[in-house]
This record gives sequence, structure tokens and C-alpha cells, in this order.
Amino acid sequence: MDIIANIDVLREQVIAWRRLGLSTAFVPTMGNLHDGHLTLVKEAQKYADRVVVSIFVNPMQFNQAADLAAYPRTLDSDCRALQSVDTDLVFTPAPELIYPHGLASQTFIQVPGISEVLEGAHRPGHFNGVSTIVAKLFNLVQPDVALFGEKDFQQLALIRHMVDDLAMPIQIVGVPTVREKSGLAMSSRNGLLTAEERTVAPLLADVMQTIADQVTLDEQANKALVTQATAQLNAAGFNTDAIDIVDADTLALITKNSTTAVVLMAAFLGKARLIDNKVIKLS
Repeated sequence: MDIIANIDVLREQVIAWRRLGLSTAFVPTMGNLHDGHLTLVKEAQKYADRVVVSIFVNPMQFNQAADLAAYPRTLDSDCRALQSVDTDLVFTPAPELIYPHGLASQTFIQVPGISEVLEGAHRPGHFNGVSTIVAKLFNLVQPDVALFGEKDFQQLALIRHMVDDLAMPIQIVGVPTVREKSGLAMSSRNGLLTAEERTVAPLLADVMQTIADQVTLDEQANKALVTQATAQLNAAGFNTDAIDIVDADTLALITKNSTTAVVLMAAFLGKARLIDNKVIKLS
């Protein structure tokens, strides 16, 4: 496995693969890897001859400097984990390489609509940072296919929209959420949970499933589900941030024409902000 921090060296390797007729799959990450990330790599190997994983803690998508500073950097253990699943190349650029002129003067990509609702409304500018870094990494790696976890539902929708709008010749693959035995969605944020909080955390997925089982086209009934779920989570020790029931295709409110909905969950438990989602068919 090659570990590369230089753009020119990265490009030379990708070009060499292409000359040999080899395809490339790409998995962008911010490091602090868990089994969910490794599942993405294993899935990527089914789609292409070579797999590139990037590890870059992107300052552009953090709203608070303290959150950026606190984000775990675990490069050595991440690389060992990636080597264990036969990753071909790990790209580990420094921030000054990705943003040589600083963030204040950095060209950015904005995906209108999707970037401004739901999670985007709570974290202004966050999705501009996501779309910009993903587009830049796509330009550097030039992959044939890129894989993302479905746990970050809005992020995946944003990237698909961007790729479509900008006519990028990249297949975007969503990979189902990987869960712990308890049902809790795997996340780097789970490392912030105390032992006691870990026993409570699976309730988020349980409540989400309860909502999903009862969602209808009736907006008022759905609001009642959200109110009830919020009270249940908060009583158990969560600080519910947002529960949304929206059209899975548009991320807007469900209408009579909606065929698929998604339940989006976000709640704090101690220091960890946990997210999850469930897509459901509407009859």
C-alpha cells in the first residue's frame, strides 16, 4: 500500500494505472476510521481494479474552530486498518496543499437548495465545504467510481446532485449504513460516548424505526410522531437536535405525489452528535 501526500505523485500513479487499463475507485474520508469505512473499501474493490482512500480533515466544513481542533487524528492506526483490507493507495494531503491560498480566498462550490435545508440550515456553509473538497479530490484522483456511506443521507444526495450538474464522469455508489450489534450506526463520533451512554445510544435507531413504521402522507400525523419521538429521546438522556420526515428524492416536505420518504435523525448524547436515517416506501 502506498501512502502519498504529494499531488504530483498521486497523479502520476493514477495515470500509470490508467495506461495499464486499470479502473480506480475512490473513498474520501476524514480519518478516525471504523469498520464502516473499511466496508466502503471492500465494496470499492468490487467496482474497480484499484482503490484510493483519502484521509483529510477538511477545515472548510467545520463551523467551529474548536470542533476542528478536537477532531481525532489517527493516521497511523488508520493506515494499518486500510492496509489490512488491501487498500492500494492512501492520499494524506496537508491543509496547505489543498488550500494553498487559505480558506478566505478559496473558490468554492455551492449546490443550491440541498445545501441550505435540514442539516444545512443548522450548519450554514457546512455543505459548501463538503461539495468543494469532494470536487477537488475528484479532480485530483480522477476516479471512475466513488463510494459514500448512506448514513450521511443529505451529503450523499448533495454529491450526486453536484456530479450530475457538473457532468463529472464518475459513478456515485451509496453503501448501506454499517451498524454495531446494538443497532447503533457506526460513526467516528461514537468514540465520544461514555460506557453508560453507549447503553442508551441504540435507542436512536429504535425510535427511528418506530417512526418509519408509522409514517404516512398526513403531515399533521407525521408531526405528532416527531413530537412523541423527541420527548422519548430527551427523557432517555438525549438532547434532540432535529427529527425530519421528508421526501427522499427532494428533501422537501412529503406531498401526495411522494413515493419514498426518509426519516432523518440527529441528537446529542453527551459530547457526541449522533445521526441516522431510514428510507421507507410510501403506499
